[in-house]
Amino acid sequence: MSETLLITGARIDGGERADILVDDGRIIEMGTVRSPAGVRRIDADGLIALPGLVDLHTHLREPGYEASETIRTGTRAAAAGGFTAVFAMPNTSPVADTAGVVEQELALGEAAGYATVQPIGAVTVGQKGTRLAELGAMAQSRARVRVFSDDGFCVHDPLIMRRALEYVKAFDGVVAQHAQDPRLTEGAQMNEGTVSAELGLTGWPAVAEESIIARDVLLAEHVGSRLHVCHLSTAGSVDIIRWAKKRGIRVTAEVTPHHLLLTDELARGYDARYKVNPPLRREEDVRAVREGLADGTIDIVATDHAPHPAEHKACEWPAAANGMVGLESALRVVHAAMVATGALDWGDMARVMSTAPARIGQLDGHGMPLAAGSAAEITLYDPEPSGEFTTADLRGRSKNSPYLGRELPGRVEWTIHRGVPTLAAGEIVEVGE
Repeated sequence: MSETLLITGARIDGGERADILVDDGRIIEMGTVRSPAGVRRIDADGLIALPGLVDLHTHLREPGYEASETIRTGTRAAAAGGFTAVFAMPNTSPVADTAGVVEQELALGEAAGYATVQPIGAVTVGQKGTRLAELGAMAQSRARVRVFSDDGFCVHDPLIMRRALEYVKAFDGVVAQHAQDPRLTEGAQMNEGTVSAELGLTGWPAVAEESIIARDVLLAEHVGSRLHVCHLSTAGSVDIIRWAKKRGIRVTAEVTPHHLLLTDELARGYDARYKVNPPLRREEDVRAVREGLADGTIDIVATDHAPHPAEHKACEWPAAANGMVGLESALRVVHAAMVATGALDWGDMARVMSTAPARIGQLDGHGMPLAAGSAAEITLYDPEPSGEFTTADLRGRSKNSPYLGRELPGRVEWTIHRGVPTLAAGEIVEVGE
């Protein structure tokens, strides 16, 4: 149930200080606010107020893989990281390729209550890449799906990709592509380069990502539809997106926090926490994606939160699963990679981690500037502290974070969803069932 809150002295998007009065799930007044009697007060002196963070790329694993994560535990992790909404990828069991499955996910998210869960529908039946899934039925369902992806797999057949782009154009949907040519990455274990050669591990070449992006932006131009590129990771990919946008093609792109900070040098220790798809790339690629995010070529940061049970990571590198958890650490990592380096300011952070992902996914009630009349979806962040990232910071079911033991700046203090704190003074507030 919503409550009346008065947030005092917050720096709005890192700028001017203001009080924020929240009632019935909405911001009703901002500026210098006289405290009404009996109102719960949050002292936000020194804290940055951002629109609640929105993640366009989260793996919640339910239904089917609850040993890794559930919608409830995954949205707890989201709240701990300052996220008030997450888009749930469809590689579940059963695959989210029907109206029934996406409506089930929506209902589970509503019951959990920590964050809005917006399902993403599969592009093809079973994510097998051969037949289009029930795109129209998912779009017309109660889940109102507008983003479709076979993430984890590439829609590698150009005809299927063209048909998907044509189909979603009817309701201004978007196809989110996992850009990975399957033939060029058979048996791939890490980025193809000097480190893979020295370690004797099969390489995942940059061209396997870049060639699919190049093909798909041309298909999107031909069809006149919207394309979104998931977890872009190479310098060449940034160049292609930059070219496509100059040409007027309706393409958006995301980068993950880990591709902004980590490189393939970390594979030298064979620690499978650093095994991910697409793989960690070279230092040159890290510089390029940072520049692409700073200049607007890359539209958003998305976590690609990918939880796994401990046994799927605590094994030899070739047998280990790909993926990292990222919801709890995302804001702190992007702070380190982009704000602390001067590449972005806090207003930019609001854009790339809230406003733009909500716009791309057409998610109502999220990503709006903090202003009177807006939904009370708010993240309060303290940029000053710095500390070691530990398992105590992880609130989901899995612990496969690449940042354990690493010093990270900042701390998410409060996450307010629908006018109600789900994280208060750094501690999860029990909500929902």
